[in-house]
Amino acid sequence: MQAIEISTPGGPEVLRLVERDEPRPAHGELLIEVAASGINRPDLIQRAGLYPPPPGASDLPGLEVSGRVLSGDPVELHAAGLAIGDRVCALVHGGGYARRCVAPIGQCLRVPIGFSDVEAASLPETFFTVWVNVFDRAHLQPGETLLVHGGSSGIGVTAIQLAKALGSNVIVTVGDEAKAQACLGFGADHAIVYRTQDFVAEVARITEGQGVDVILDMVAGDYLARNLKCLADDGRITIIGVQGGRKSEIDASQVLRRRLSITGSTLRPRTVEYKAHVAAALRERVWPLLETGEIRPAVYKTFPAAQAVEAHRLMESSQHVGKIVLTW
Repeated sequence: MQAIEISTPGGPEVLRLVERDEPRPAHGELLIEVAASGINRPDLIQRAGLYPPPPGASDLPGLEVSGRVLSGDPVELHAAGLAIGDRVCALVHGGGYARRCVAPIGQCLRVPIGFSDVEAASLPETFFTVWVNVFDRAHLQPGETLLVHGGSSGIGVTAIQLAKALGSNVIVTVGDEAKAQACLGFGADHAIVYRTQDFVAEVARITEGQGVDVILDMVAGDYLARNLKCLADDGRITIIGVQGGRKSEIDASQVLRRRLSITGSTLRPRTVEYKAHVAAALRERVWPLLETGEIRPAVYKTFPAAQAVEAHRLMESSQHVGKIVLTW
């Protein structure tokens, strides 16, 4: 089969199209004929040699795919309500940049009715991540306000739409006015251009000094101390990335006095059982919203798989709004 491998740690140019042996599904897995593969920032970090795949995972990058079920144990497939030939999208722990990919059955979801393969491939990683961090860990509630840093990213656009669909208010930070307008178009209530505006002051103005209830932060670093100033009493921060640096200095007395919570998670190392639990929640709570159009996929651009180098360069430029997807 064709696949995109990382020839050596480095920049986008180290990605190359190769021939690989087709993987074989183990117990509890199925084999997907991949039509499209979503690109995510962890792929770039893995390519740079800073995010090795977990033990037993494929060395190929790629954490989400869509396509058709090629093979799997008939009894296991039937128990999951699936069959050979069904269109699915899946969260995988590696190997997504390939024409064939194995996936745990519990991490597979039927392609939402009316969705293309490209649209379906844009869903798993961002929807799993947002559900886990914003709703499972930070417990965002209807009527509360969510602040999303990186609002125009795939994660950001997903967080905007999910939070709004489930009854919350959303403020985002973005790099420029065009991205601000795009986020407002996806439903954000307010967009702050962090290059020209102080987001701490703007949050205080927008919330009339009350602060936000939850912050989804993919920056960390010196943002953490500023985020604490943006929180309402009993507010929660959930960290999903450290693009601004791994070390932070904060006023811990704020955490004590105002009962603040700081949490975070990475999804890739979690167990199949845990991810299957998340998939079940998405199937029940989110997939109906996708099929009715209340939430819509946000695909910025597609590339043929052979142009993975160009796709990674686009993601590194941060010029996109939403998702970038490879097609096979």
